[in-house]
Amino acid sequence: MKRLPIDDSFKVNRNPVTLREIVLDKLRSAIMNFQLLPGDRLVERDLCDRLGVSRTSVREALRHLESEGLVEFADAKGPRVAIITLDDAVDIYELRCVLEGMIVQLFTLRAKAKDIKALEKALEDNRKALADGELQQVIDSVQGFYDVLLEGSGNHIAATQLRQLQARISYLRATSVSQENRRGASSQEMERIVEAIKSGDPLAAHQASVDHVRAAAKVALEYLKRKQGETSDIPEIIAPIALKEPRIGR
Repeated sequence: MKRLPIDDSFKVNRNPVTLREIVLDKLRSAIMNFQLLPGDRLVERDLCDRLGVSRTSVREALRHLESEGLVEFADAKGPRVAIITLDDAVDIYELRCVLEGMIVQLFTLRAKAKDIKALEKALEDNRKALADGELQQVIDSVQGFYDVLLEGSGNHIAATQLRQLQARISYLRATSVSQENRRGASSQEMERIVEAIKSGDPLAAHQASVDHVRAAAKVALEYLKRKQGETSDIPEIIAPIALKEPRIGR
């Protein structure tokens, strides 16, 4: 993976009310955009100079990113960008298959007209982001698509579980969609999810969702295997069984 340069836009414009959030967003974006790579040491003094903020602000942001799984305090040398292992990635994709498949089924059953309209708009935003070619816009547009699904599913516990993994999911998503041959395929898979939802077929929607996650997993896991020098075979992400009679209502 090619390291992208950190330019002057990395520095924070001071605003005491939102300074912590700005620092957090800057660091998170630097990780997602591969300006900071897995294993990179995060030296507080260096980050303070680059961001133009106090050590306290940097320290708070690093602790928050640790809770998201993007930063780890692995040894006495201090924090570093977390290394998502191949096993970690497999676990995350397996969980995504189960939870997102269910979310899509429930959305199909419960979504109102405004929810369908919001999903179509999110899909169109994804198409525009793909046309623009900016990686962060693509990632944000995909997350926007899933935000609509999570909200419209009505299952807030499942939505909470996925949001707790959001940072690591987004990082793996960036890993897969950064591969040029994946972006167009991803958008087409999302279109199939929307088509199944609009047809009112929860089982077809579930299958489209699972297919989408498994296809993304294949690309991301192959990439991680190469980067981490793994020699073992990549396990296939098991397709979960759809809920035959998903509950309706609350």
